[in-house]
Amino acid sequence: MIPSLPVPDFLEQARVLPVIDVRSPGEFAQGHVPGAVNIPLFSDEERAKVGTRYKQVSKDSAIVLGLEIVGPKLADFAKRSRKVASNGAVLVHCWRGGMRSGSFAWLLTTTGLRVATLQKGYKAYRNEVLQRFNQPLPLLVLGGKTGSGKTDILKELAALGEQVLDLEGLAHHKGSSFGALGQPVQPTTEQFENGLHRAWSELDPGRRVWVEDESKTIGSVTLPPALWTQMRAAPVAFVDVPQSQRVGRLVKEYAHFEPASLKAATQRIEKRLGGLNFQRAMEALQAGEYARVAEITLDYYDRAYLYGLSQRNPETVFQLSLAGDHPAESARLLVEWATAGKPRALLPTPPR
Repeated sequence: MIPSLPVPDFLEQARVLPVIDVRSPGEFAQGHVPGAVNIPLFSDEERAKVGTRYKQVSKDSAIVLGLEIVGPKLADFAKRSRKVASNGAVLVHCWRGGMRSGSFAWLLTTTGLRVATLQKGYKAYRNEVLQRFNQPLPLLVLGGKTGSGKTDILKELAALGEQVLDLEGLAHHKGSSFGALGQPVQPTTEQFENGLHRAWSELDPGRRVWVEDESKTIGSVTLPPALWTQMRAAPVAFVDVPQSQRVGRLVKEYAHFEPASLKAATQRIEKRLGGLNFQRAMEALQAGEYARVAEITLDYYDRAYLYGLSQRNPETVFQLSLAGDHPAESARLLVEWATAGKPRALLPTPPR
């Protein structure tokens, strides 16, 4: 008998075994278990035909149609699956843990593979994903204006052994209008949540976790509401880096991109910049004066960030004024502060 594993056991096994997702390509694109391989039993069109047959005729008729569609593909399924399961074992799932994964798993067992399926399918996995974000974590939020090097500080914190949730890395976006430049295509919100769940599952809930201060959305993806609520209530370590240092960092990070991409990113915030500032930014961009472009856009981003910060409880915001852009030193000071206990004189003045 083919074992059917509950979600926790399935994910534990997925750490060492490959996962085959037999749902349609469209279902897989919307969201999937991180690292899973899609070998669809039906194409999107075939799945629609079987579903229509089920609704309009009968379940038995839909099963017959499904068998007619799948029959010629069986040898290919077996060959592809054996390549995925190079060690002779594999995990398989579909949407509800029903006929698609069951029949596919049966096929693979006939070829000699060891197979287990996901109990109640991807639907149960998604319920587990969303429930996980209700788990309280001892979050510390790393705040700072645009260009403060927060991502690099998080990397340095991780190098010091701190736990970090890299939301922008998972979202493939740096948050601002320019944040998609140089990044892979963003995942769907569903897939972002799946990746976040995997990262979350690897954390020790008994130790502090650093996360960058974010809006509810990062580019096109939306943060889980339960995580957003935790982040808004957590202490914020606000690193205050001089504007000149931030301008230099932004020029280094973005000036090498195509002018057309920088122009499009600037146009996306035209209304927020205001007519005159937008015109000045476009003229500076045309002239290759990238530092000037950064100064103009930072005026908007700084005001927007400080407004968001002002909506927090001021007793939870602590400021670290820095003379320069030195992520390693900033990380060291932040660890000292967090280890000594909050609040502390190292970060004495909440920004207003």
